[in-house]
Amino acid sequence: MGEHHTILELLGLNTPTAKYWISIGLFLATYAMIILEKFFHRVPAALLGGALAIFIGLVTPKEAWESIDHNTMFLLVGMMVIVSVLIESGFFSILSNWALRITKGDPLKILLVFTFLTAFLSAFLDNVTTVLFMVPILLQMLVKLRINPIPYVIATVLASNIGGTATLIGDPPNIIIGSLGHFTFNDFIVNLAPIVIITHIFGTITFVLYMKWRGYLERKITDERELKEIIEGQKAEYDIPLMRKGLIIFGITLLLFFFHHLIGLEPGTVALTMASILLLWTKLNPEKVFERVEWGTLMFFVGLFMVIGTLEVTGVFEDLAHFVAGIVKDALSGIWIIGGLSAIISGIVDNIPFTMAMSYVLLDLQQSVHFNVEPLWWALALGACLGGNLTIIGASANVVAAGLVEKEGYKISFFDFVKMGTPVAVVTVFVALFLLWLKYLIFGY
Repeated sequence: MGEHHTILELLGLNTPTAKYWISIGLFLATYAMIILEKFFHRVPAALLGGALAIFIGLVTPKEAWESIDHNTMFLLVGMMVIVSVLIESGFFSILSNWALRITKGDPLKILLVFTFLTAFLSAFLDNVTTVLFMVPILLQMLVKLRINPIPYVIATVLASNIGGTATLIGDPPNIIIGSLGHFTFNDFIVNLAPIVIITHIFGTITFVLYMKWRGYLERKITDERELKEIIEGQKAEYDIPLMRKGLIIFGITLLLFFFHHLIGLEPGTVALTMASILLLWTKLNPEKVFERVEWGTLMFFVGLFMVIGTLEVTGVFEDLAHFVAGIVKDALSGIWIIGGLSAIISGIVDNIPFTMAMSYVLLDLQQSVHFNVEPLWWALALGACLGGNLTIIGASANVVAAGLVEKEGYKISFFDFVKMGTPVAVVTVFVALFLLWLKYLIFGY
């Protein structure tokens, strides 16, 4: 065997500087393909970006493999399997009928009930699980009411990203900040929950106004009798024994999620284990269950993680994080700088690797500056989580929702999402950072 050369080596581009700029170019090209969805489907676009990084020798297969966030992947597969069994048992149609009765088919009530519930659940579950749970109920209900589900689904995802900001376990960036910054579950509740509750109210006002302005909140079905027929005509087939097994496993899974930081298990491990137990226990045909798993969404994440991983390997994230830290002169201005820039960057790339890079920089800062760095950790958490609402690939839950909607024959385009997500992101990030700034201004450090 002779020596192996990568394409970059053969072209004489195997220097750190060349790799640095090529990784940025590759990321921008992949991003452009994801945005230009009229011409490209986002799944092969992301996969091509990830595969090319290995193909030309930007990263080794091992580095690419390690950049895939396994916790996210396991969590997605596990929860998709559990939710798939619950859909099979008719559980979601029971819930959607219940929601129809409560809201009486009034679009504004549907919007408020779903976004509030989603935000609340997201604080205690991760956003992906919440979206996998809420969106099927919403879709089943809105299709019956002949209402276009897309704006409602987007609003639900936005609410899940806002609600997830409130607690240690609500959002992946928070888990990273908690473990690297040594913050407890209670630290998050005390520092972030009050801010997030107020922020959620402003976020809700923003998307209600947007949907009113676009005319999405017009009632389609006003007749009481017709509404009753819709509910009663939905006496679907229920498989009660299957539902019982599904709910028992789902309940145990949620309980373990809640305590995962105490038992030292990642949520992904919990979800995958419980999903396997459920399949064995119900004796369902796995092939049939796996048809409901969003393989497209999973492959999109594989590609996206690999492309973003090249930015990490070549040191782009590190430089970004150092650049951000370099402009920070004191805690109060730092809140705006770190929060604002984290929001923008998290809206463009997945917030997990950026939060990680930024956390290491904050740990360095703690050693070298004379002011209290703690508010900067909270600013990072708020920016990274709330900024995820800027674009469809800003947060995992956004991508998952887009996949769920596609299965029903609808499509959330990049720009559909931006039109609604960006105003909400701008308002919520501003309100949240303002409240954090005010808190430190008034109560000191």
